[in-house]
Amino acid sequence: DNWAFLYAQRLALKQELPLRVCFCLVPKFLEATIRHYRFMLRGLQEVAEECAELNISFHLLLGYAKDVLPTFVAEHGVGGLVTDFSPLRLPRRWVEDVRERLPEDVPFAQVDAHNIVPCWVASPKQEYSARTIRGKIHAQLPEFLTEFPPVVRHPHVPSCPAEAIAWEACYSSLQVDHTVKEVEWATPGTAAGMAMLKSFIAERLKSFSTHRNDPNKAALSNLSPWLHFGQVSTQRAILQVQKHRRNYKDSVDAFVEEAVVRRELAENFCYYNENYDSVQGAYDWAQTTLKLHAKDKRPYLYSLQELEQGTTHDPLWNAAQLQMVQEGKMHGFLRMYWAKKILEWTRSPEEALQFAIYLNDRYELDGRDPNGYLTLLSLFLAGCLWSICGIHDQGWAERPIFGKIRYMNYAGCKRKFDVDQFERRYAPTH
Repeated sequence: DNWAFLYAQRLALKQELPLRVCFCLVPKFLEATIRHYRFMLRGLQEVAEECAELNISFHLLLGYAKDVLPTFVAEHGVGGLVTDFSPLRLPRRWVEDVRERLPEDVPFAQVDAHNIVPCWVASPKQEYSARTIRGKIHAQLPEFLTEFPPVVRHPHVPSCPAEAIAWEACYSSLQVDHTVKEVEWATPGTAAGMAMLKSFIAERLKSFSTHRNDPNKAALSNLSPWLHFGQVSTQRAILQVQKHRRNYKDSVDAFVEEAVVRRELAENFCYYNENYDSVQGAYDWAQTTLKLHAKDKRPYLYSLQELEQGTTHDPLWNAAQLQMVQEGKMHGFLRMYWAKKILEWTRSPEEALQFAIYLNDRYELDGRDPNGYLTLLSLFLAGCLWSICGIHDQGWAERPIFGKIRYMNYAGCKRKFDVDQFERRYAPTH
């Protein structure tokens, strides 16, 4: 279920050439910890086994792509290179670095395999909100939301087989924090991800439209780790969920809105706004209002360590933080409340954004993702820039600290769900 993979095989079949899959394992990536790397690597072991069954060589190269990939291309006489797409700054830099170092006669193509409508096709500019991109996405879904053609057993075998992968050596090459432990609820790999999708459709889809904003209800898909690491395709999830539209129309429509429109809105923002992870990426009205209220007296001030340990005065915030630390996933509704309180309890919007991104990227299994940098606007997924900087939102009634940024408080949460029940579930053990 990967359009870059499918395109590469099509090229190889046309030229009657072997097909190789390379993954370049970098020693560190932003705030990723062993929690993220183990999930990714265990999923890649499954990919390597599937490739072997398909007669396709799988290579795990240790190091940055610019250092290891051009050499690999030259040594193996590779005739063409195909890569996936990410709108984020660092992966885009990696692609440029490789392009600059490839031999001139080796063509290099990039395929947006993780959006349904490719990012640059969906819109040629930064969109203001879901309202402005929704029609553009839906108009192009008939062309792009199609069944995947199968990957076939590859008939052209390379002259020398791929080296066996020393998976343990891969772990020892990493320069990441080993103190953030793996989570128990999410098993890495496509098989486990597809099982989670199946359980969502069978057990939770029926209540998705009505209960997705209640952290005490099991109504979410819980697919984000597998989607983030490319182990399950968003397109596959949508194709499967849409089969149940007759029975659960509202839920299916809500899921398409979240997983397609809002998700691709996040990609659009990160692709067209180079300041996607800073206050400078916000609209002028939001930057102005945050600046006007930057010196407002804060009711509480917490250090990064206090926030990380979940030791604030607010038991709901602490419970949400502990859920993220323990499970690698915070409920989407609480992600908004969590980020907005960080704005209220830190010295400046810049510090709030820095702390929120650090904690999100360190603990969330789907951290370091476009969806983490802003919310998908509804109450399903929230990210830092929507909550703190008003991206894809509008100005609201002015108040201290927040200015015109949308406000959330504890009393408002109590009106929406049983806050006490959630707090008991994630109460500190000490």
